[in-house]
Amino acid sequence: MDIDTLRQTHPDHWTKACAIRVLAMDAVQAANSGHPGMPMGMADVATVLFEKHLKFDAAAPDWADRDRFILSAGHGSMLLYALLHLTGYADMTLDQLRNFRQLGSITAGHPEYGHAKGIETTTGPLGQGLANAVGFAMAEEALRAEFGPKVVDHRTWVIAGDGCLMEGISHEAIGLAGMQKLSRLIVLWDNNDISIDGRVSLSDTTDQRARFAAAGWHVIACNGHDPADIDRALSAAKVADRPVLVDCKTTIGYGSPNKADTAGAHGSPLGDDEIARVREIYGWAHGPFEIPDDVRAAWAAIGRRGAAEHAAWQTRLDALSGRKRAEFTRRMAGEAPGKLTSALRALKKQVSETAPKVATRKSSEMALEVINAVLPETIGGSADLTGSNNTRTEGLGIFNPDNRAGRYVHYGIREHGMAAAMNGMALHGGVRPYGGTFLCFTDYARGAMRLSALMGLPVTYVMTHDSIGLGEDGPTHQPVEHLAMLRASPNINVFRPADTVETAEAWECALTAPRTPSVLALSRQGLPTLRTEHKIKNLTAQGAYVLAEAEGKRQAIVMATGSEVAIAMTARDLLQAEGIGTRVVSMPCWELFEDQPESYRRRVLPAGPVRVAVEAALRFGWDRWLYGERGRREKSGFVGMHGFGGSAPADALYRAFGITPEAVAEKVRSLL
Repeated sequence: MDIDTLRQTHPDHWTKACAIRVLAMDAVQAANSGHPGMPMGMADVATVLFEKHLKFDAAAPDWADRDRFILSAGHGSMLLYALLHLTGYADMTLDQLRNFRQLGSITAGHPEYGHAKGIETTTGPLGQGLANAVGFAMAEEALRAEFGPKVVDHRTWVIAGDGCLMEGISHEAIGLAGMQKLSRLIVLWDNNDISIDGRVSLSDTTDQRARFAAAGWHVIACNGHDPADIDRALSAAKVADRPVLVDCKTTIGYGSPNKADTAGAHGSPLGDDEIARVREIYGWAHGPFEIPDDVRAAWAAIGRRGAAEHAAWQTRLDALSGRKRAEFTRRMAGEAPGKLTSALRALKKQVSETAPKVATRKSSEMALEVINAVLPETIGGSADLTGSNNTRTEGLGIFNPDNRAGRYVHYGIREHGMAAAMNGMALHGGVRPYGGTFLCFTDYARGAMRLSALMGLPVTYVMTHDSIGLGEDGPTHQPVEHLAMLRASPNINVFRPADTVETAEAWECALTAPRTPSVLALSRQGLPTLRTEHKIKNLTAQGAYVLAEAEGKRQAIVMATGSEVAIAMTARDLLQAEGIGTRVVSMPCWELFEDQPESYRRRVLPAGPVRVAVEAALRFGWDRWLYGERGRREKSGFVGMHGFGGSAPADALYRAFGITPEAVAEKVRSLL
């Protein structure tokens, strides 16, 4: 629809949509950077969505039963910021729009979760928001099955661009959503045929409608500049029995005389002269950041539209039994129940007394059997490695279209999609997701894992087969650099427990960390129980601790994680037999150890003794503990991997790569 026709046939809609467009143009121009074209192109769709379809109350942005709106095409962030400002979100002031992309503002270049109310997730890395939305929709289904539609009954709306659909994660996300028949998920595709390099056809000829249909989605098309046609499409989307793609045909930079429908409108300011011309074409006789009172009032009314529905929902929530209402409130607040700690303590006591020799992936399953019984909010899963990751416990049931009360998800071979969906679940609230794959395949999940950390989401990654100890599958599956990569990432707690006791403690840490994702790096091979004396205190929460003290004069400290702690203990026996007093320090979580007071770290790693670290991974990162923290470079050594692994039984590989008690003892002797 051309602009003159749109202005004449839908004048009220036109002025509201223009408010979005001019705010986007002005903010990008003031910042001298940004993406004006996408907000200009999708303003009509967004206006119809917020005015007629989105369930929200701007005065109560945390309303649990609000619809979720996700801007997967995060480069068009000014679309979202303009909508939040115009509809009356208190923190999204006009000054924040003027300070778009500036230090200290809440209007970052790409939307960042936690910066402002109404930003449901951090987007910008394309495709992530779309994949998060699958998790949002899954969480809504699960909670509706448990608490009923009177309390949980909302949709997840997504605006995605051509780039989102080109990213590989989109294939994983749409396949999972289609299989799960997530009918409350509606994706609005900004089909403008432009990417940064130019026409999409330069790099892609995919028939997106056919692609989504093949994945089990319902597909609708509309003119993205015709409000009546948009309304028709969105109304139809809400009654579908499966996820919906709405193909919104739009023009990027709509109304710009020289840059519309070109890459020139995509990622740079339009320029003062072009903006002046656009204002003339729009009939917008107002200066930068000026919104006339009548338009502002119309948008404010849209922001209040959901207040009555919110009040009715609150009445229904209050009518629940006290127990059920308290449980819903606890779940949405993300608070762990008090019985979690006591249940895990009982498991620790039992394990210390019986001292089983099991792989820590099995230890994790033992912990989950306890956890899943006392935390009804857990939703587990695996990327097609359930039997290897040991992530499914008895009685969970399978989450699928026939059983929304199920608490276990078969994600298929979709590590990236799984991680992003778990982010969406955590963001939605009310559930605690965990999911498993091999540690080596964090490579596939890395993009979403980084966003878990950036957003501070309590997602738990169960990463098994954590070293050459997995054996015959060989170096393609044996992680050597992955621990270093994960430890280098800010705000991720990386746990590599040595036995079942440490594994249970690591799970407790993961489930009680409100703003930090956790990785549990777990062994395939059986490991002995080393913590045979029961302690109520969670020692893993300290990050590192003295597992075995030196007998006689302390001459050496051997530090280790995971499966190599047992090797360190045997090396200690060899050294003690020679009169070399050796302390063993287990270091299940470096990040938590770094957070301890310096006085505690000094007690664990005092100056004086030689230090040897042993880990079946690369050395990278260990020097912090070897000759930092009062150590000395010339009196420290490392026993571990220096390259990729090999294909052989685990015991043979440990011998071949020199990760043995004898090698550790010899390294200590060489430093004395």
